[in-house]
Amino acid sequence: MFLGRCDLKVSKTRKDRIVKIFIHTMLTLFAVVTLIPFYWMIVNSFKSSGDFYSIEKSLIPLNPTFQNYVELFADTFFTRWMGNSFVVSILSVLLGLLICSAAGYAFGVYNFRFKKVIFWTVLSTVAIPEIVTIIPVFDIMVKANLIDKYASLILPYAVSMFGIFLMKQYVETSLPKELVECARIDGVSEYGIFFKIALPLVKPGLGVLGIFLWINSWSSYFWPLIMIRSQEMMTLPLGLATLYADPFDLKYGVLMAANTISTIPIIIIFLFAQEQFVAGLTVGAVKG
Repeated sequence: MFLGRCDLKVSKTRKDRIVKIFIHTMLTLFAVVTLIPFYWMIVNSFKSSGDFYSIEKSLIPLNPTFQNYVELFADTFFTRWMGNSFVVSILSVLLGLLICSAAGYAFGVYNFRFKKVIFWTVLSTVAIPEIVTIIPVFDIMVKANLIDKYASLILPYAVSMFGIFLMKQYVETSLPKELVECARIDGVSEYGIFFKIALPLVKPGLGVLGIFLWINSWSSYFWPLIMIRSQEMMTLPLGLATLYADPFDLKYGVLMAANTISTIPIIIIFLFAQEQFVAGLTVGAVKG
């Protein structure tokens, strides 16, 4: 009997070990497949023009050079494009976090007339394609004289229907209503409850929403294409697209250098915010 139990334990341990090896192997393969395009992009950014048209191909630059990066900063508005993207993304994230968290807090804490109707009306707009709203929003921007200005890029991304829904869920699961009532009894103002009590408790949600808003704004191409007129006001995606203007004189090395630099901010932000991001995704997973 005892030997039988030992055999079962050994068999179960061996099976668990095989499953773990299989899972880690598959994850490693997925990671390699995901990283290959990034590796190829970085390698090509250090290749000379001759290497791109050479018959001999290699996984490393045969004659590594920084000339592509020099040309990128010297012959284009890349520095200005990156600065524009930083300004637009940072302000979009800050304003979006404030608006979405405030709206989510209102839907999650307060009870008011037609609350459910208003919330589901707001949520239903997620299903509306962006292309449908282009003309009316563009008309508003024209009348407000915001075309070719930062505001035309910041304001549309500062209000996220998904962000409002996300923050509402976080407020309902992370902020006990008893805590809100106790704070009111102690004389804390509604603004004090929101900024001093609610926001600290929904930090994981703010982290997830911040990453979502940043990526959405940083990588946006279609909206800046409609709103921006001058080359100096272009953001990175729109500016990089201009490098493809002449198909007979494409500088692949410069394009790869630009793409390499433009992906660095997103990688850095995710590396620093990954704990908040994972915590935000797993909140409530073990609840109940």
